[in-house]
Parts: sequence; C-alpha cells; structure tokens
Amino acid sequence: MYMISQRKQINNLIKQIQKELTKNADKHYKISTNKFFKEPIQLYGVKTPVVRKIANKYYKDIKHLSKNEIFDLAEALYKNNFHEEAIIATQWISKISDKYQEDDFRTFESIIKNYLDNWAKIDDFCTRVMNKFLLRFPHKVNAIKLWTKSNNLWVRRASAVSLITSSQSFYGSEKFIDQSLDIAKLLLTDSEDLVQKGYGWLLKAAAETNQQKVFNFVMKYKDRMPRTALRYAIEKMPKELKQKAMK
Repeated sequence: MYMISQRKQINNLIKQIQKELTKNADKHYKISTNKFFKEPIQLYGVKTPVVRKIANKYYKDIKHLSKNEIFDLAEALYKNNFHEEAIIATQWISKISDKYQEDDFRTFESIIKNYLDNWAKIDDFCTRVMNKFLLRFPHKVNAIKLWTKSNNLWVRRASAVSLITSSQSFYGSEKFIDQSLDIAKLLLTDSEDLVQKGYGWLLKAAAETNQQKVFNFVMKYKDRMPRTALRYAIEKMPKELKQKAMK
C-alpha cells in the first residue's frame, strides 16, 4: 500500500511540474533553441533560468526524501526525455552531493548511458553532478577514462566534461590536471566534432588553473589535434601563445 501511495505522489508531483513547464513555455524560444541541436530534441520551450526556479520550488517538496528516493524521482523525469525535465532532475541530484557515496557511480553512469542524448543534458549533468562526485572520490577518474572508448558519442563527451567544475564560471580542478590531459589524449583524434569540442572545452577549463601544462600539451599534439579542439583549448590564452599554437 505504501509503495502504491508513494508512486501516486511521484506521479502527481511530475504532473504538477509538467503543468508549470507548459504554462511557462515560449514557442519562439522553443524554435530558436532547436537550432542549437543537430539531433531531434523534445522541448517545452522554457528558458533555463525559469526551469531552475521551478526545480528549486518543487525541491522543497522532496528534500525530506532519502537519496535513493530522489534518484528514483529524477529517473522518472529523465525517462520522459524532455530537455527541461532533465534539467530539473539534474539540479535535484546536484543538491544532495553531500550524500554521494562511491557506489552511486553506477547510478550516474546508467543515467549518462540511458537518458542523456544531447550535449546540453550531458554538460549540465557532468559539470553539476559527476564533477562533484569525482571531487569526493577522485580515484574514480580511472573509471571515467574508460568512457573514452565508448561507441556512444555522449558518453565519450562525458569523459571530458565530467572534469569541468561548474560554479560562477567553468574551470578545471588543479588536482585533475594530469587526468584531464590523459583524457584529452585518449580523445585526441575522435571523429565527432561534439566530442572534439568537449575535450577542447576541458583543456580550456584546465588552462584556468595550469595554462603552461595545457599549452605544452597543445604544442606537442597540435599537428594531430582537430582544429575545432585546438581553437577551444587556446581560446582564453594570451595572444602570443595563440599565435604559436596556430602556426
């Protein structure tokens, strides 16, 4: 009886969220947002700051739940495959980062492999959830490296973006500089431009805390590195370093 009641409460909460997303939808924003994606994407058409406010509003109703109950609720949102519902799910999981345990890796890996099917969902989840997890359990970076061999391009992008920290801006943790370069090397000649942009972004973020190491990496591999990744990696470097890298 309890399980049935709980399931009913979850379904009612999701319906409330969907109703509010529908109410805040903007068809013009929906059309313009679609242009940023090569693959089909399901959207309500709600601007991200509004989605985040909705996530915070309904988090008050679930924050008393256990970690696994919040995971289950988040998975129910991911399964609907709407972009905005995924943002809400990721934000909720991010809010309980103090409760992460090492075996949650399997849950997070499953979410990435089964539900995150575009660069925006991947980037949001990896910078907000996976990065917080890795900062608590840094040795799990070795498991992330295995993702570079995946047939799924989003999983390969996740291997890079998971090492980027999200706060007021995006940067790479000093403790992960060597692992960041390892992952960039593993993805160096990836044929997918969205993977190239992913590890290029990782290098740019890592350069925020160790510019010299990233520059040395770029100079060593620039003849093999796709132009897309190279431009991302050096984007914030001084003009003279950019010129050397682009020669």
